Amino acid sequence: MAAFSVWVDADSCPASVKEIIFRFCKRLSLPLFFAANREIPMPKNPLFKMIICDATPDAADNYIVDNVQENDIVITRDIPLASRLVDKSITVINDRGTLYCTENIRERLSIRNFNKELYTNGIISEKTSTFSSKDTNNFANCFDREIQKKLKA
Repeated sequence: MAAFSVWVDADSCPASVKEIIFRFCKRLSLPLFFAANREIPMPKNPLFKMIICDATPDAADNYIVDNVQENDIVITRDIPLASRLVDKSITVINDRGTLYCTENIRERLSIRNFNKELYTNGIISEKTSTFSSKDTNNFANCFDREIQKKLKA
């Protein structure tokens, strides 16, 4: 059994990133947990588990925070969730290949909160850049790098 598991905050994870996660976890026999408030299609594999949480705000986030183990990897684009996990010394990657760590999470959270405040007050419109093949490649490279670190440890 692997010394770590992979967790995915699955509600908004792009399909191309999910495919990479499935492929890596299958090839390396890594336990994989998808947490969401609805069923997310995933390949049949005894190491893959879909966790359906309540449809309340942050239910999946809270489940992940409460159940993740010290050496696990979490994939999420949710910066407040990433901050909670970094505080627990968990490896956190977003779907564009950014590794969240103690050196960058406070700045990311501050920018996110500032932009949310501007959006809430109608000063700016909410904008998300298009997810590209470059983002998918960046994710695959970062995910591979973090898995290899854990396998060597």
